[in-house]
Amino acid sequence: MGNTFGQIFRLTTFGESHGEAIGGVVDGFPAGIDIDVDFVQAELNRRRPGQSYITTSRQESDSVELLSGVFEGKSTGCPIGFIVRNENQRSADYDELRHLLRPSHADFTYQAKYGLRDHRGGGRSSARVTIARVVAGALAKLALRQFGVSIQAYTSQVGDIALEKGYEHYDLALAESNVVRCPDPEKASQMETLIAQVKAEGDTIGGVVSAVVKNCPVGVGEPEFDKLHARLAYAMMGINAAKGFEYGEGFAGAAGRGSEQNDRFIANFATQTNHSGGIQGGISNGQDICFRVAFKPVATILQPQKTVDTDGNEAILQARGRHDPCVVPRAVPIVEAMAAMVVLDQILLQKTATI
Repeated sequence: MGNTFGQIFRLTTFGESHGEAIGGVVDGFPAGIDIDVDFVQAELNRRRPGQSYITTSRQESDSVELLSGVFEGKSTGCPIGFIVRNENQRSADYDELRHLLRPSHADFTYQAKYGLRDHRGGGRSSARVTIARVVAGALAKLALRQFGVSIQAYTSQVGDIALEKGYEHYDLALAESNVVRCPDPEKASQMETLIAQVKAEGDTIGGVVSAVVKNCPVGVGEPEFDKLHARLAYAMMGINAAKGFEYGEGFAGAAGRGSEQNDRFIANFATQTNHSGGIQGGISNGQDICFRVAFKPVATILQPQKTVDTDGNEAILQARGRHDPCVVPRAVPIVEAMAAMVVLDQILLQKTATI
């Protein structure tokens, strides 16, 4: 259960961190869409490990193989099956974890739910399974091009270093010019230094990914349980290490007043401000959809930690292996992918509602 995402545009995923491959099946994808495999691979390259000295050193090509649903460069309307093979597993790094429960990991909860667990890199709970989301998100982005919809995410905070202005004050294209994926070069340098310092200490640190959806058609989203922002929140909170979601003014808006927060209409039904974050009543209003996702520090730290074994006896855990000191830079393309899947799915739902 829980391995399928979406209503019309649907992704079902499979695979584990140290298994043979990560893969998925995309169903409900429109026919006749140009499938740019190089673009899909480029999106995977943004997520893959080993990108820089501030990410995990695991080396994977993460090469995608499209198995079905594409003919002569176009989608056929049939299910698109794909796999990305695991090439650089080092399962021996996890042998000592077979009988130890890692703090703040899913070890205990998986054991309690299923009566067993894959201790190698977390198995199904590993962030490596997000590969399938990035592939499906890249396909969704290709479909969204016909609607003129674009999605841009970026790192807006690492630890206590944060951008001080809204997205409209930055050239978001600069996010891909540095390893942290922050559009402010000075802040990016500070974030990079902080991550390197934390890594040298055998520790980890969290942060925030912000995102903007531009040109989403008006009227996308459902009025009750499938509000557009609720679907976005559901998608983002399903990403590994995600701990918080807000859109528009978010929690900061709780301190304001209605006279300050209301978005006044101007010509052509635009709004003078965008405190609502592009969504009102759960439905897109044509303005930019902006949201933020908070990510906790990675749970695996290279410092001794007190824990218990699978029998409940006190133990000391000394983690080994290859891990990210900060997940945020690699989470940027995952946030974009999930947003793309949500928006495309909701657009397809809207089209069926107006036939």
